[in-house]
Formats: sequence, structure tokens, C-alpha cells
Amino acid sequence: MKIVVCIKQVPGTSQVEIDPETGVLKRDGAAAKINPYDLYALETAMRLKERCGGTVTAVTMGPPQAEAMMKEAYMMGVDQAYVFTDRTFAGADVLATSYTLAQGITSICDYDIIICGKQTTDGDTAQVGPAMAEYLGIPCAAWVGEIADVDDASVTVGQDFVNVRQLAKMKLPCLLTVEKDIYTPRLPSYRLKAATKDRKVEMITFAEFKDQDVTHYGLKGSATSVERIFPPESHDGQIFMDGSAEQIAGDLADIFAERKYM
Repeated sequence: MKIVVCIKQVPGTSQVEIDPETGVLKRDGAAAKINPYDLYALETAMRLKERCGGTVTAVTMGPPQAEAMMKEAYMMGVDQAYVFTDRTFAGADVLATSYTLAQGITSICDYDIIICGKQTTDGDTAQVGPAMAEYLGIPCAAWVGEIADVDDASVTVGQDFVNVRQLAKMKLPCLLTVEKDIYTPRLPSYRLKAATKDRKVEMITFAEFKDQDVTHYGLKGSATSVERIFPPESHDGQIFMDGSAEQIAGDLADIFAERKYM
């Protein structure tokens, strides 16, 4: 099985600044770490490899300094690591980030399952994984708290909603975003650190992407910018929808129009 896991370097402190002109998080000089939710994605990828065999490829989009984080992924057992890095990618929102990751993955390898953490601690949108799946044209299950079954053709997962766990079966290839309760992340192995100390982290630039339209990447490809950051309100009354993706999209559009969201 060919498994790809997406990880991200995030600020290692809650004291972060937003550039007032671009609305982009200031990352230069800030302490950094692996996004905590991505540790669960890494562990899920390694468990699937141990269960089914195959390879795990770790990818990230970020500055060249992300190489240190990818070295840590080697210490957790991944087989190959790539950093998608280019000034063209800077300042990307969810739309541009997910497109860049999708383009990068298709440029380096085939895949059966792509795994992401459910969200990042710097953006908290939980949208990049599902948006990647849309760009790649593959099914996606979000909020995954359990891998119930997996074989060469499909995977069955438990999705955690408020007071509900829903089982979903999908054909491969597919994308999963995983919850923090799915597994306990392993610690980096110093045995693997010694074994992989000379293993290279590949740097992939914009020039190696198939789509060379710069307006699809970074700030130029971003449809949104940050105006303010605040905690969301919690609401009850979840609505569960059945049907095809097209039917559900139509139903959602009707609800949004009724509530004057669009």
C-alpha cells in the first residue's frame, strides 16, 4: 500500500503575529514544531504500513527550514520525505495551499491513501484535507477516529461527530483526516535517527510542478485573507444528509440561500 501523510510546521508558541498588510501569519524567526494533530496522522500512516505493508511518504509545504521537521518524520519511520518550497507558494490560504499540496503529491508519487491531521493549530480551518481530495478527484472522510477495516481496494472508517460515530466505506484511492483519539503517537526513535541521518529530504520547487500558472499559488491564488481571529460559537442541531455529492451540495446551497449566507 502506498501511503502519503501530510504534515505541517506550525509556530511553537501561542505568541504569533499577523502581517497587517497581507493578513498572513509572520513565521520568520518564530520557533516551530510539527502540528500536533499531524502526529496522529503520522501514527495512522505507520499503523497502516505495519498492517498492510507498503511505503509511507511524508510531504509538507513550507520554507526550506522545514527540512528539520521532516528529519523528525524519518525518526518515526517514514520511508521518504518531501518539502514543497518556493517563494511562489508564500502567503497561501486554504484554497491555494490545498491546490499546491495536490499538485505536489501528483508530481512525486502514486498513492492509495492520503492522511492528514484533522486541522492545524495555526489556521484551525480543517478544510485543507477535504479541499485536496476535491482537487485530486478522490473520496474523503473527515474526523476519522477509527480504521475499522482496510484491504487493497477499500477502507472502512469511523467518523466522529457530536455524540455519533458513523461508519463509512470508501474505495481507494482516498483521503482521510484523523482525530487525535485514533492512536497514541509514537516517540521519535534514536535508532532510526542513526539509521536515517544521511537520508535526504527532497526539496520540490514550483519549476517541477505540472501547472505553471502562478495565479494558482500563494497570495495570487488565494481567495481569502485573515481579518481577525476569534473562537467560534458552539451550536446544537446538527443536520445529517444522505445522497450523492451533487444532491448534498444542492441541499446545502438551498440552506445557505435560505439563511442568506450566499
